[in-house]
Amino acid sequence: VLAMSVAAQPVTIMLPGRAAASRSADIRPQVGGTIRSIDYKEGSFVKKGDQLFKLDDESYAATLAEAKAALAKAQASVPSAQAAFDRYQKLVPGGGATQAELDNAKVTLLQAQADVASAEASLKSAQINLDYTTIGAPFDGLADVSTLSVGNLVTASQTTALTTVRQVDPIYVDLTDSSVNLLKFREELDSGKIKRGESDFPIHLTLENGKEYDKTGSFDVPIPTVSQTTGSITMRVSFPNPDRLIMPGMYVRATLTVGKKQGYLIPQRAASRDSDGNLTARFVGADNKVETRRFAEAAASGNSWLVTEGIKDGDQLIVDGLQSISDGMVVKTTPVTIDENGVAKSTASPDAATAPAK
Repeated sequence: VLAMSVAAQPVTIMLPGRAAASRSADIRPQVGGTIRSIDYKEGSFVKKGDQLFKLDDESYAATLAEAKAALAKAQASVPSAQAAFDRYQKLVPGGGATQAELDNAKVTLLQAQADVASAEASLKSAQINLDYTTIGAPFDGLADVSTLSVGNLVTASQTTALTTVRQVDPIYVDLTDSSVNLLKFREELDSGKIKRGESDFPIHLTLENGKEYDKTGSFDVPIPTVSQTTGSITMRVSFPNPDRLIMPGMYVRATLTVGKKQGYLIPQRAASRDSDGNLTARFVGADNKVETRRFAEAAASGNSWLVTEGIKDGDQLIVDGLQSISDGMVVKTTPVTIDENGVAKSTASPDAATAPAK
């Protein structure tokens, strides 16, 4: 039979999750006009500030030129008003001008300065509106297909978005689990059955194609919220995604390494249930005889069962050939290990045969 030596293993929890963009922005025009050009490749990656759309800007350019002229006209009246005010200030003490004339000169100067300030504000507003005819990306991300085409008329702050830009590096993954499991985990953590490791709960992903993602994630929203309708919790995890391998909407599985527990992992292929529902597994005991052990408490941990009693380091767990053996039978064992795909690989020699998971 094939048997593996058991030892304490890190506790893992596997949770389903769905990827979501870390930022998403609907792109809408801030001024009205006709779309002159669409300047990005739809569905492609864009960088912050890249031009996405260009609106017809002739009317806004004309308004800007008019505002510049109005400012120049207002500025031209200030020097003469200032000179008149200064002159009356010198004449009033000697009786060459009345106080009323000085007050009128002051009002004229203040009006000229106010006209300049107003013209400057109009110029700034005209420049902003002209700039708004160029619509750029607010941040690095993937730009969706445009909902409109060249020649369409758009209005300021319309409800229909021109496109949507989504930031995917980093990428969020929203994980779900039951609130019951959360309470159980907290109880075991508080009681010391689960101990924090050197790393603070590293998180790994398994993609839809079954492959492991090579980046490690961390909690972005570490405090979960409980749904009032389903009783499930949602935890948000952030992963680096420089190659944009994970896309928003993808379903993934996350494996959380939550610490070290005084227990042992029994692969699912080596376990079964008795009539009372207890987990059972067969071991090679004294004198190489087969014995069945029952575990009243067993928790799922990844692709294995985690047990805390009735087992110790070095015990030989039978993982293959279970159908042809019974308790008390003397067996000869071949040492194996179980890989991530559930395949038993012999450690006796490099050329030893392997056994696939059943």
